[in-house]
Amino acid sequence: MRLLLGALAACLMLASPDGATAGDPSKSARAVPGWEAVGRLNIAGRNMCTGALIAPNLVLTAAHCLYDQTSGRAVRPSSIIFEAGLNGRRVKAARTVTKVVVHPDYQFRPTGQSQIGHDIAVLRLDRPISSSEIQPFTMAAAPERGDVVGVLSYTYVQNTKPRLEQPCHVLARQSETLVMSCQVEFGASGAPVLSVIPGYAPQVVSVVSAKAAMGNRRVSIGTTLDRTVQMLIRRAG
Repeated sequence: MRLLLGALAACLMLASPDGATAGDPSKSARAVPGWEAVGRLNIAGRNMCTGALIAPNLVLTAAHCLYDQTSGRAVRPSSIIFEAGLNGRRVKAARTVTKVVVHPDYQFRPTGQSQIGHDIAVLRLDRPISSSEIQPFTMAAAPERGDVVGVLSYTYVQNTKPRLEQPCHVLARQSETLVMSCQVEFGASGAPVLSVIPGYAPQVVSVVSAKAAMGNRRVSIGTTLDRTVQMLIRRAG
């Protein structure tokens, strides 16, 4: 299994227009229990990524989203807004970020040289989001090859409504990364990869890091939730 690891970081410019897609994927996304815990990250009014609420005041996302793609400098936490449950013009809850904690082994690289692995971060919000409004996702161990997963994200073509890619499968697990058949688009960086076991609430098992290719096949790369994530949570909280 050979990957083209010149993977493209899935960030986009907020100025990009919101495009319609056949079948309106936002309808299927809203059928996911607790989908409102996924939100758009408005980064410095210029870029966007996706994040998932994992505690009333904590959001899980990709580390590379938190750097200026040109200068490589970390963006100011206060310039990041988490818009949970964004659906068209309505937002279930919006909060400003006050603290960013990045995986200690992550090092930002310029666009086109995306780092695979360790691409994960936890954000602290200025105010908790009440569980009566939105129930945070729980997390689970990384899936194995062949397991069914789904990705819930905001993207370049649908930046105000959630997009669901499900079902897709884990094609390979390589150390701290997953290779998946999920076809993500720009903007999906930081989106939760969800377990999709019938009869159970969705759980976050990975975070989207990049889009890539395996031969002629489009794939996506996810960062697994290792023990370091609990350390990030403690530091952020």
